[in-house]
Formats: sequence, structure tokens, C-alpha cells
Amino acid sequence: MAGGSKTAAPRKRVPAAERRDALIEAAMHEFARGGLHGTKVSQVARAVGVAQPYVFALFPTKIELFLAAVGRGFERIEEVFEAAAKRFEAEGPAEPDEDVLMAIGRSYVDSLTADRDMLLLQLQAYAACEEPGVREAVRGLYAGVIEKARELSGADDERLNEFFSGGMYLNVVAALGVEELEEKSDWVAAVCRRSG
Repeated sequence: MAGGSKTAAPRKRVPAAERRDALIEAAMHEFARGGLHGTKVSQVARAVGVAQPYVFALFPTKIELFLAAVGRGFERIEEVFEAAAKRFEAEGPAEPDEDVLMAIGRSYVDSLTADRDMLLLQLQAYAACEEPGVREAVRGLYAGVIEKARELSGADDERLNEFFSGGMYLNVVAALGVEELEEKSDWVAAVCRRSG
């Protein structure tokens, strides 16, 4: 080539379904950190490398993008439950007297450490429930997680109530940063011993 000029390679066109998926993944991270009101759609667009108008072509409103991210987060919770139940069925209890619901709970606690976005996005979803449309969607997603636990474990309402009450408590403990608090706080250490 004369003059040393280079021709840029043509950009590979990414299918809309892949872009949509990438936007949801990026939105999970951004909304987990900033919440519905503290996160700009431009942050999500920048994380994926697209223009903000493209995001709105796929998700006409910020709330639709938020709910797609929250929905994906709740799907991940159900996936954690399903994987734990399959593992329990294949391998049996990891501890004496453990049943499938306890195995699901243990896996969920492990996932809180492994995927902090899953935890934070869940908390942001609850915090955004004053927004029209968000409350109903989050209620439906939470009900789906409860029904998934019921389906996998066969637990009755009382046991599920106890399980999800304890799970919410553990969400708060995890959000507080158990690693730092455990050595300084007797109540956190006690919770960690019971759940771990």
C-alpha cells in the first residue's frame, strides 16, 4: 500500500439477540451498583460499546431495561436452586440431617459470595418497588422463586416461610460484608456457623 495507509477491517455485525443479552448482563452489573434511579442508561450502553439510542431501540424505557436485568437475576437464583437440588439428588446430603431445602439454602449462601451482583441487584429491585410497574414485576419474580423452592423441595408453607425469612436475613448479612464483620461481631459469627 502506498503511503502506509491501512484499511480498517469491517466490523462484525452482532445479532440483536446477542446485543440484547449483552445489554441485560451489563445492566445487571450497573443497576446492582447504582439502582434504578442512580444508574444512567448511557452507562449500560458504554459497557457494551453501543450508542444509547440503540439501547432504547431494544428496551423502550429505562424501567424495561431494569426489569429485564432484575428478571435475569431472579432466573439465576432459580438456577442456583435447581443445581443444588440436582446435586443433592445425585450425591445425597453434604451434612448429617441435611435435606434438599437445606442444600438449596447452602448453595444460595455460597452464590452470594461468588456473585455479588446477584445479591445487590436483588436488594435494588426491592428498593425500587415504589416505582409504578416495578412492584408487580418484582412480586411475580419473588413468587416464582418461592414456587421453585416448593417444587424442588416439597416443603410446606411454614417451612418455606422460615427458609425465605432466613434467606432475607442472610441477604442483609452478606450485603453488610460478612467477611469483615464476622471476626468483629458475635452475632455475625453465629449466623455464619449456622449457615456454613
